[in-house]
Amino acid sequence: MITEPKQKNEDRSLDLSLRPQRWEEYIGQPAIKENLKILIQAAKNRGQSIEHVLLYGPAGLGKTSLSFLIAKEMGANIRVTSGPAIERVGDLASILTNLMPGDVLFIDEAHRLNKLIEEVLYPAMESRTLDIIIGKGPSARTIQLELPPFTLIAATTRIGLLSSPLRSRFGGIFRLDFYTPEDMEKIIARSAALLGVTIDPAARRLVAESSRSTPRVANRLLKRVRDYAEVEGNGVVTLEMATRALQLLEIDRIGLEPTDRKILEAIIKKFQGGPVGVQTLAAATSEEEETIEDVYEPYLMQVGFLERTPRGRVATALAWQHMGISQPEQRHLI
Repeated sequence: MITEPKQKNEDRSLDLSLRPQRWEEYIGQPAIKENLKILIQAAKNRGQSIEHVLLYGPAGLGKTSLSFLIAKEMGANIRVTSGPAIERVGDLASILTNLMPGDVLFIDEAHRLNKLIEEVLYPAMESRTLDIIIGKGPSARTIQLELPPFTLIAATTRIGLLSSPLRSRFGGIFRLDFYTPEDMEKIIARSAALLGVTIDPAARRLVAESSRSTPRVANRLLKRVRDYAEVEGNGVVTLEMATRALQLLEIDRIGLEPTDRKILEAIIKKFQGGPVGVQTLAAATSEEEETIEDVYEPYLMQVGFLERTPRGRVATALAWQHMGISQPEQRHLI
């Protein structure tokens, strides 16, 4: 799906070319930026590495970009990996022992680290030591290696899956929120300038409204409406061109695409508005539970179409209205 906020392979070069290089270029998240600036300046004044940082929130909001900016502001090299890529303790040991003093280690999808890896991280983050067990059984022995000063920046979309001991070892924990419409327009204007796209203010506003308040989705949509304007027009993204391109992609003005509508329709028509459990909803829509929870639910809740209750998911009155279905008067949301 084009509105999926998770990074796809085709997004990598686009994300890299549009990634902010300075604080001034990073639009939105003002409170987080101010807090990080203070952490960075304090660390510089002391001549130390910045404290370990945990960034969490829905996908596509700029956690990776913030991590690269932190490393750049600290004048440090950044090593990038992900939770699924670190399968064994030896993989993590190899990464940690190859860090140089002051380096930043960025771990994306940190919630997918297994518990053995987390336990190795505890002393590494807290006392900069790495405990390696050699051998098995009674003859096993532990070797402790000293690690250079480094900063771990972890990013996750599901902070609840991180263990409490791991979370407690981060000096700064920040949640990235969905972006305002004004910030989304600024992001699209900046991306359009970098991509050499001429886009009318009205078209820019429409793309911003259809981008699910998520920069990665906005950049992806901008690329698609640009392609449409080049093929069907003269290359200028007008309101008409943007409207037709989004209609072709089956994306409405608030960013809902066919799967979003399928989920809402299932809750409303099959389960009379809910509540319905996520397992049942996944079976009814032929979608994976994790995909519903990570990709679709955050935005549907953000726009007020979906509520989570102890008994399951419930479609709100706004959802009934948006789907063009009359809500029974006796229907209660909770």
